[in-house]
Amino acid sequence: MEIREPEPDETGRIREVADSAMTTSYGLSPARIDAIADEQFADDTLEGRLDDQSSVLLVGEADVDGGESTIAGVVSGSVDGEWGEVSWLLVDPEHRGRGLGTSLFEAATEALRDGGAERIRATVLEANTEGHQWVERFDLVREGERSIELADESVVSAVYADPDADGDLEEVAIEEPSTDEDVDFPEAALEDGTPVVTTDDGDEAFVERDEEESGTAAPFYAAYADEGRADQFGYYCSNCGSLDVEMDEMERLECSNCANSHAERSKESYDRSHL
Repeated sequence: MEIREPEPDETGRIREVADSAMTTSYGLSPARIDAIADEQFADDTLEGRLDDQSSVLLVGEADVDGGESTIAGVVSGSVDGEWGEVSWLLVDPEHRGRGLGTSLFEAATEALRDGGAERIRATVLEANTEGHQWVERFDLVREGERSIELADESVVSAVYADPDADGDLEEVAIEEPSTDEDVDFPEAALEDGTPVVTTDDGDEAFVERDEEESGTAAPFYAAYADEGRADQFGYYCSNCGSLDVEMDEMERLECSNCANSHAERSKESYDRSHL
C-alpha cells in the first residue's frame, strides 16, 4: 500500500474510483452521482488541485493480481487560514477492508498541518451513509451542518471537528441543525400543529413530526392517512412538499419530484466501509 500524490495522467482512474465509491456508499441517484463526479473529479478540476498550493490531493495504491498495483482510493482537502479540511475521502469498494481509508485520512491531515493548518475538520455529505460513524473514529465531533452547492443543487454536509480545538466554529460558517420549529412544511397546512397535506385524490395525509428520516436536501417525515397514525400513507418530502416518495428494497428513500434522497445507515455497511 502506497500513499502519494497522483500524476496528471491518472485523473481518469481517480474519476473511476470516485464514481464506484459513491455508487456504493451514497444514497443518491446514479444521475446525481455522475453529475457530482463530473464536477468534482473532472480532469481539469483535479489538475487544478494539484497546482494549488493550498490544496491536498493524495491517492492510495493497492496490489492487484499479477503483482501490479492500481489507484484504489483518493482523499482531497485544503488549507484555509488555521483550518485544514478533509472534504473527500473515497475508497474503491473492491479494495476496502485493508486500512486504506485510515491511511489516506492520516496522510491528508499530516499534509494539511504541513501546509500550515493548526486545526482539522472534515465534512461528510449527509448522503454518505457510511462515512459519518467512520470519521468519528478519529475523535472528531459533529459540530453542525452546512448547505453547499454540488452540481447545481443544494445538499447538506455535516461538519466534524476536533472537540479540543480552540476558537469559535462560527467563523467557518457552520449552520446548526434545524429544530422542529424551524422546519418548513411546503404544500402543507397546519392543523393544531400537525402538517396536513392534500393528496392528488383530494384526501388528507397527516405528517408526523417525530418520525423523521434525514435527506440530502431536507428531512423526510412519515405521513399517515388517518389522524390516529394507524395507517401509514408513505413519506413526505419537506424539501418540496411532495408525497411522491419511493422506497426501494434497501430502504432507500427518494423523492420523485425533487430527487431529495435518504439511505438507511446500517452498522453492517459501516463496518466494512473504508477501513
